[in-house]
Amino acid sequence: MQQSLEGTTIAITEVSDGPVPTPGGPLSYIHWGPVVAGAMAAAAVAFVLHVFAAAIGLAVSSTAPTWRDASLALWLVSGLYLIFAALMSYGAGAYLAGRVRSSWSTSKDEIEFRDGTHGILVWALATLLTVFLALAAAPVVTRLAAPTGGAAGPSSSIGSENIVAYDLDRLFRAERRPSDIDLTYSRAEAGRILLTASGRTGVASDDRAYLTSLTAANTGIAQPEAERRVDSAITAARENIGRARRSSVLLAFLTGAAALLGAAAAWFAAGIGGQHRDRAISPPPRVS
Repeated sequence: MQQSLEGTTIAITEVSDGPVPTPGGPLSYIHWGPVVAGAMAAAAVAFVLHVFAAAIGLAVSSTAPTWRDASLALWLVSGLYLIFAALMSYGAGAYLAGRVRSSWSTSKDEIEFRDGTHGILVWALATLLTVFLALAAAPVVTRLAAPTGGAAGPSSSIGSENIVAYDLDRLFRAERRPSDIDLTYSRAEAGRILLTASGRTGVASDDRAYLTSLTAANTGIAQPEAERRVDSAITAARENIGRARRSSVLLAFLTGAAALLGAAAAWFAAGIGGQHRDRAISPPPRVS
C-alpha cells in the first residue's frame, strides 16, 4: 500500500495479526528439539536449586539424628521451597521450549494450545529425567549414609538400618568390646529386630530377650544394663520409625503438589514464550 504525503511516496507493508512461519521451520505438531532442550534446562535449574537447598539445610527428610529436633517452621519452609523449585525449573524449561519452537499462521487458540502442549511435554520429560537420576543416585547415597562397622570396614547391613542407626550406636556402645565378635552382622541383625518395633504388636518377647543377650555379648555389660538399653532402644526406634513414616508421607504429598503446580507453570510459561516468539519474528512495518 502506498500513501503520498507532500510529494513523498511512503510504502507501508501490512502485517498479518497472526504469527508467520519460522523460516525453515518444520510443519510438525510436536517439535522434539525444543522439548528436549527445555527438559534439559528444567533439569539443570532443578539440580542447582536442590543443591542450594541442601547446602543451606532445607530438606523435608533426613537420616541424620539431628533431624528429629527439626521445627515445624523448617518443615513448612522446606515444603514451600520444594514447590518454588518446581515452579522455577519447569517454568524456565517450558518458556525456552515455547520461545524456540517453530510456528505458523493459525488461530490464536490453536497456537496457545500447541505452546502449552510443548510445555507439558517439557514437564513430563524433565520429570522422567529427574526420576531416572534419583534412582541412579540412590545406591550411592545409601552407601554414603550407611554407618561404618569399625575395623571390619563399611557396614553391609540393610539400608533401612539408617533409620535406627543412632539407636544402634547407643545400644552397642562399649568401653572394652570383646575381640571375638562380628559387630557388623550384629548391628544388621539388631536393626532388623528394632524395625519390628513400629508394628502393631511391637517387638516380640523372644526377640527382646535375644536382643538383650546380643547386646550383653557385644558390649560386655551386665544383663540388667543390657535390658535397660534394649528397652530404651525399642522406644526410640518406634518414635524414629514413626517420624520417618510421617516424613515420607509429607515428602510424597509435597512432591506430588510441586509436580502438579509445575505442570501448570509449564503450560503457562510455554504460552508466554510463544507470545514473545511471535512478537519477535513478526516483521515490523517498513517505511521507505
